[in-house]
Amino acid sequence: MRLYEFGPTRSIRVRWMLQELGVDFEAVTVNLRAGEHRQPEFLKLNPAGKVPVLVDEDLVLTESVAIVLYLAEKYPDKGLVPTDLRQRSQFYRWILFSATELEQPLWRISRHTSLYPEHLRLPAEVALAQQDFTNMAAVIEDHMQERQFLMGESVTAADFVCAYTLDWANEIRLLDNCPQLLQYIERMYARPNAPHRIAAALASTT
Repeated sequence: MRLYEFGPTRSIRVRWMLQELGVDFEAVTVNLRAGEHRQPEFLKLNPAGKVPVLVDEDLVLTESVAIVLYLAEKYPDKGLVPTDLRQRSQFYRWILFSATELEQPLWRISRHTSLYPEHLRLPAEVALAQQDFTNMAAVIEDHMQERQFLMGESVTAADFVCAYTLDWANEIRLLDNCPQLLQYIERMYARPNAPHRIAAALASTT
């Protein structure tokens, strides 16, 4: 397998899955700062010009959550996807909650603080997105009471998606009132096969 990645991005989710699975893979850095994601050879892999991209023989797969799910299902013996249908429904619920209710406002904040040209940034949008995130973080904060992981006592692929997303929120101080989530992040990144956290991954690219 080959993983096209760049430090602090959602590539972390896929790297985490691969490392937890113990799968050999070749890491290929796509330097976003140098514009390598806009080069024709990379756009052939992902016309959207984004990382991560996973190449597994003749399969080329984009979108970090899709890649995480593919890997989890490719190696069912690792137990990272619940086999019981009811449990699996909750597994999908929390993956989608992380990608929509938590990640979406974080992207809005990033766009209006650093990604958009300055004349297009809307401070009011940042405030709204922060409140949207805070409201949804309260939901998962409550869910994590007396739980080690999203599904209870066993880690699943949903945790790798969610822990990365929460670490992103922590970088911009949106979890200061969420002690359960802060403990959860620490617990997840203390795992032996965990990747670098966003801050460390960012530092490695400068």
